[in-house]
Amino acid sequence: MKKSFFCIFLLSLPLMGCTDSGHEDLEQWMNDSTKDIKGKVEPLPEIKPYNPVVYSVSAAMDPFQPTKIRPETSGAGRPDQNRVPQPLESFSLETLKYIGFMKKDGIPVAIVQAGETLHQVFKDNYMGQNYGQITDITEKEIMLRESVEDAEGTWTTRSVSLYLQDKN
Repeated sequence: MKKSFFCIFLLSLPLMGCTDSGHEDLEQWMNDSTKDIKGKVEPLPEIKPYNPVVYSVSAAMDPFQPTKIRPETSGAGRPDQNRVPQPLESFSLETLKYIGFMKKDGIPVAIVQAGETLHQVFKDNYMGQNYGQITDITEKEIMLRESVEDAEGTWTTRSVSLYLQDKN
């Protein structure tokens, strides 16, 4: 019994230090420091009423449906798929390099590098994988008209250029 009483006494000693004695001056200072402090909350902004707009145009195009704006085509842009493909049509334009220009009997000729092979190309030759036909050759660029088919099967034409590469 004495042993258990002694253990309880030892365990309660640290709790005796937690009494309120000796802290009155600290509590008085806290009360004096905070007596004039008042919190201020900004008022909420005024909420304006919501006025819904009714979309009542039934004959107009629905703005939430995806649609495609198509240029008027009358079969234009469809390439001749019965002709024999030319050698540079097996390369994409990104892999072809325009490296030289010359005139042969007054006709402009472009020198194009495909891999390790050099090719001479003239106006109306084809190159690239999108049925690109050469429309003009200058000292700085080869201009082509490509025919591309979209997901819906519509053929359109677009103009692209292959520029003369620097010797770097």
